[in-house]
Amino acid sequence: ALRETARERGVEGFMLKHRQSRYGAGRTKADGTWWKWKVDPLSVDAVLIYAQAGHGRRASVYTDYTFAVWSRPPADADEAQAVVEAIARREPAPALDSGALQLLPFAKAYSGLSDEEFKAVDKVVRANTLEKFGPVRSVRPTLVFEIGFEGINASPRHKSGIAVRFPRMLRLRPDKLLHQADDMGVLRALLG
Repeated sequence: ALRETARERGVEGFMLKHRQSRYGAGRTKADGTWWKWKVDPLSVDAVLIYAQAGHGRRASVYTDYTFAVWSRPPADADEAQAVVEAIARREPAPALDSGALQLLPFAKAYSGLSDEEFKAVDKVVRANTLEKFGPVRSVRPTLVFEIGFEGINASPRHKSGIAVRFPRMLRLRPDKLLHQADDMGVLRALLG
């Protein structure tokens, strides 16, 4: 019961330790006397809109992604597709206060997928690149991912007005169509 209410109390989870274990700085739980039991991440389904090559052994593969959610729920698949086509034509995004449907970036993530999944997404990125901005590629929206994160806050610095803490990809969502990705209302509801 304590773990289920941890987020409501503003904690990330529990740290359990053996009664005789001593506190030590750094990763003392490696010897098996400490155990971190974190709360489950918050999550939303989001659309991949930008990609950048990774670092180290992943330097030749696009592995660093920017994700977006809809500004509001799309009326239907056709309305969402019209937004995708406008992006592909490089039309400027409508004003945020216009009520027009658009994809709003809210998170960057680069972990959570297997090497095979990264390679598959890399192929999609290369086949659907719209523009290049230095190392960043603007990608035609085609993929939906489940994005997990530890916390969420309002942020006037971000276009979406939202900042998430420790975002990561939980999984690809091939079962979801673009118009089924989440919207800003879902993120705002997570603010509490």
